[in-house]
Parts: sequence; C-alpha cells; structure tokens
Amino acid sequence: MRILVVEDDAETAAYIRSSLAQAGHQAEVRANGREGFLSALDEDYDVLIIDRMLPGLDGLSLVKSIRSAGCRTPVIFLSALGGIDDRVEGLEAGADDYLTKPFSILELSARLGALTRRPPLRPEEETVLKVAGLEMDLIRRKVTRAGRLIDLQPREFSLLEHLMRHSERVVTRSMLLEAVWNFHFDPRTNVVETHISRLRAKIDKDFPFPLIHTIRGAGYSLHA
Repeated sequence: MRILVVEDDAETAAYIRSSLAQAGHQAEVRANGREGFLSALDEDYDVLIIDRMLPGLDGLSLVKSIRSAGCRTPVIFLSALGGIDDRVEGLEAGADDYLTKPFSILELSARLGALTRRPPLRPEEETVLKVAGLEMDLIRRKVTRAGRLIDLQPREFSLLEHLMRHSERVVTRSMLLEAVWNFHFDPRTNVVETHISRLRAKIDKDFPFPLIHTIRGAGYSLHA
C-alpha cells in the first residue's frame, strides 16, 4: 500500500515509516497539517495515518477539510488523546479508525489491512445534472440553459429531472406517470402531454435546437 503519515514527531514518524516499509508498504511522511492536506488531495494514497496534534492545521481540521474537498481515502487517527470523547470526536470528523499512543505496530498493520479490505464507498449522488447546455442544480432547485435562468413549477422540475437522469433514452408515458405523479395506473388524462408542452415552452423556445423529442408510439427523449 501507499500510505501518507502526517506526524510532527520525527522519531515516531521514522518508526512508522520503517516498520511499514518492512511490511512491504510505501510510506511518505509530512510533518504538519498543511503539507498533509495538500498531499492528501494531490497524491493517490491507499490510507492516511494522521496525528491529532499537528502544527499548522490540527488533525481534526485536516480530516474535516479533506472530506469537504471530496477525498474519500480511509483515515486512521493516531493520537495520545485516547479518551472516549476524543475518539468520538475523531470519528465524527470523518476518520475511519482511531488508535491511541503508545501503540503496537502489529495492531496498526492489522487495522490498515482491515480498512483496505472494506468495499469501496459508493460515489456521492449527483447534485448537478447537465445535458447539452441545460443544467439542473438539485440542491438549489435551479435550472439554466446556456446560462439563462428557467423558472419551473415543482412538477415541471420533477419531470425535467427524470428526463435528464435518463437522457438519450426513451422514457414512456407510463414511466413518467409512475415516477413523477406516483400513478401506478393510467388515469386516462393528458397530464403528461400538458406538462411536456409547458416544459418545451420553457427550455426549448427561443433556443437554437430542441432538447425534448417525441418518439412516436414510444414516449419522449431528452437529448441534443
């Protein structure tokens, strides 16, 4: 494994690095939180071993910062702060494991192995959908096309979201009724056609090419 050790105590850092090297791992050391933060984001590591008490940027802030930046590399805290509250605080900051000093290198190796055997985390769900200049921000509930803000009613937003999530594919009327209106039967109304017409007036009108297409006898498809 390629491991980043963020530890300001030179003797401890050298011990960890040499012990991990004997076990066949490649360990790199950073002596302060800022360097550790930059390396964690710029390089590809299998595990991060981070001390709690670091100069420049403390361990808790370091882990919170890399998690906020989207880094999902497993983290083990290695700290002399071993109280229950300290452990909980470390795990809640985003660490995957917590080992107190003094520690056994055999236990550290075992914990490293356990972390790398875990199945990979699923990528976080998309919060912004994009199709050919059309952009939907799911958090802010905002839709733009070519930078122009488009005002949508809640049901129109849900309908467009479903079409964008299935762009380039044909979405049938029945699929839309179930996904957008929660109808598990055909209500024999033109509610889908009406909302598709409204969407077209908002996202296709006055633009150089349409995005919503009717697939005769099948349904609808959103694509350039």
